[in-house]
Amino acid sequence: MADKKKRKRSKDDETEELPFKNILEPDEAILELFKSYVSSSIKAAAGAGGASSSSSKPLTLDDLSLSSSCREVADLSLSSVQTEIETVIVQIARSILAGDGFSFSVPSRAASNQLYVPELDRIVLKDKSTLRPFASVSSVRKTTITTRILALIHQLCLSKIHVTKRDLFYTDVKLFQDQTQSDAVLDDVSCMLGCTRSSLNVIAAEKGVVVGRLIFSDNGDMIDCTKMGMGGKAIPPNIDRVGDMQSDALFILLVEKDAAYMRLAEDRFYNRFPCIIVTAKGQPDVATRLFLRKMKMELKLPVLALVDSDPYGLKILSVYGCGSKNMSYDSANLTTPDIKWLGIRPSDLDKYKIPEQCRLPMTEQDIKTGKDMLEEDFVKKNPGWVEELNLMVKSKQKAEIQALSSFGFQYLSEVYLPLKLQQQDWL
Repeated sequence: MADKKKRKRSKDDETEELPFKNILEPDEAILELFKSYVSSSIKAAAGAGGASSSSSKPLTLDDLSLSSSCREVADLSLSSVQTEIETVIVQIARSILAGDGFSFSVPSRAASNQLYVPELDRIVLKDKSTLRPFASVSSVRKTTITTRILALIHQLCLSKIHVTKRDLFYTDVKLFQDQTQSDAVLDDVSCMLGCTRSSLNVIAAEKGVVVGRLIFSDNGDMIDCTKMGMGGKAIPPNIDRVGDMQSDALFILLVEKDAAYMRLAEDRFYNRFPCIIVTAKGQPDVATRLFLRKMKMELKLPVLALVDSDPYGLKILSVYGCGSKNMSYDSANLTTPDIKWLGIRPSDLDKYKIPEQCRLPMTEQDIKTGKDMLEEDFVKKNPGWVEELNLMVKSKQKAEIQALSSFGFQYLSEVYLPLKLQQQDWL
């Protein structure tokens, strides 16, 4: 009898240690609630689409009458890229033969040449260009790098092979000096030629991973992401290899950090609540952004984001949703529409009673970044984001996802996320 009382007391103590666990509904009830949310969202989207004459086709820049002309790139075949490069080089040769020297007209990717388009909910590149002359001391080196990159891309078109950005850098280390320089010019070249970066056959090393209720083909091989172990499947750097996506998931869970991803993967959260879990392990890379968009567009699933409660977590979320200023020329292919901010939000710190010792003071730079974000049009468009950012800046407190571990290592998967789904608590 004493043993039974002891066991009961220990179970009660465990519940007390997990705040809010006592208000959790059974998993089946939470799943039913979420299914009805997905169903109503689909009906609402279909209703909005029915009211529009262009319902079958998503809105594009061409459909809008913007005051500024904007530039966007497209996927081009290798032969088309090769033709574009040869056209540029012929123009240069003619200019040199005419005694005028040569220069490249490079689209400006400066912050002043970016435009947020609310109708598309993404950042696009305006049509301003700058000249990069070979005969100028200030630009001779960058012009040389541009010429070298064009020659290397032309070689790839002829060979029909892929290389990494690191491979490209090592073809001429003395000229490039640092990989950031060859990477930046690679984006310039992509923009000049009017093609996506993946059209150049230059890829980044594998970084992002995916696990959960997803089956897809990778270069002809069928991959089942429920059988990839705790580490998951590396997201292929070449999105052209990916096809035949199938899933019985209810949502996609986008996770900022590897540590939170590993916790959810080990707990097999995707079996308890059918979902696909994806992370780029920090800053979003191109392959993960392309893969996330492909999943969203093909599987028609809602995307919920789990990021740190700091300005950089929201910045990462905005890159997935609205695009980065660095690659705004390709935002049509790299952005995923309608990502919901699930957590960790500044209001969660008090709501979930995160202990003071697990909260971090914001630095002056953090506060400046937060205030700068409040000035961004894509933040102003969402009143919920403004409210949360104002709360963060006012409290001068931030927290990582791992702060939830103060209640237990599995609190994230056992209580926090299920309760968020139950209450449909996202922005």
